[in-house]
Amino acid sequence: MRKPAILALSAAATMALTALAGAAQAQAQAGAASTKASTPASATASSSASTVRYAWLKSCSKKDDAFPCGLWHLALGNGRDSVLKDAQVFPRTAKGKIDKGSYAPLSVSGDGRRVSYWRKKDGLLVVRDVTTNKVRVLPRAVSKLPKGIGMGDLGTSLSRDGGLLTMDYYDDEKLPSLVVNVRTGRVRTIPAEAAVVGFSPDGKHVLVSQGTAENTTRFSVYDQDGRRTNTQIVPQVVANNSPMALADDGSSVAVLISTTSGKQRLRVYDLSDDTVGEAVEVRVPKNESAKRLEWTPDGGLRLWETLDSAKTGETYRVVVRGLDSGTGATTTLDSFRVKSSLWTWWLPGE
Repeated sequence: MRKPAILALSAAATMALTALAGAAQAQAQAGAASTKASTPASATASSSASTVRYAWLKSCSKKDDAFPCGLWHLALGNGRDSVLKDAQVFPRTAKGKIDKGSYAPLSVSGDGRRVSYWRKKDGLLVVRDVTTNKVRVLPRAVSKLPKGIGMGDLGTSLSRDGGLLTMDYYDDEKLPSLVVNVRTGRVRTIPAEAAVVGFSPDGKHVLVSQGTAENTTRFSVYDQDGRRTNTQIVPQVVANNSPMALADDGSSVAVLISTTSGKQRLRVYDLSDDTVGEAVEVRVPKNESAKRLEWTPDGGLRLWETLDSAKTGETYRVVVRGLDSGTGATTTLDSFRVKSSLWTWWLPGE
């Protein structure tokens, strides 16, 4: 779960982000081509029976007034539905009151194996392994919110393996965001004017973006020790499009571009050299919209596409595709329906 500014990354030139935590673009592209769209469906998190396809919260209405309701649910790869009975649904405000018009943050790791949420009984942040059902409780110092901040005043996100968790505060850039090592409890801070765009697949690099005083956008990459390894003022074609993803080399940023004609194009930006690769036409149906993009651990790309209802505007299906960065060819790895009348829903890695 992320700040509204991050969700609207297509307006990235106006948003503020940066963070914590190298091989060149050509190497990453070659790796992507080697994975290609031929990655078997069994290799994807989405198609694994016990992992999460998406997390969701129902929407209810009364006298034309809509509001979140029910419990957090996890739609699994085997088609079953898992209920997070211990997860806080309605956030506590900074004054300790329950806000039934909003929801407490929840996030899913990129591999779909773990979810983070606020535990209802004690208000602590926990990370649950949905394949083993084991719960790891984060240190109380992490769960204790700064003065004036409630559960609904922040967003969380998990790295691909769920080993790192970020906390971004919606406080007009006054409080630094956090990167928490889920296993050790170690905490690092992200400058208050910055927010995380995303992790590399191995979790060793974090891509961040920050608006500048000249109305441009700066991307930076930090390694797992908090050292900045790359930084550039990026071209508008990179800053103003989404989704995007950072590769394990800490330099290659894949960006999906939706054109006015309805087509999708892929470009790979090399942060080290400040160069943008040639546009590659992505071979997907025109009625699909790109929602999420990630580099896979073996150097390929994976793309989540959505199909929306012409009548309601709601997303009713998600298609997960392997994407060849060299040719734009795609192969379907998974496809599933999304429930209707949802207040919110989150894919792995969002």
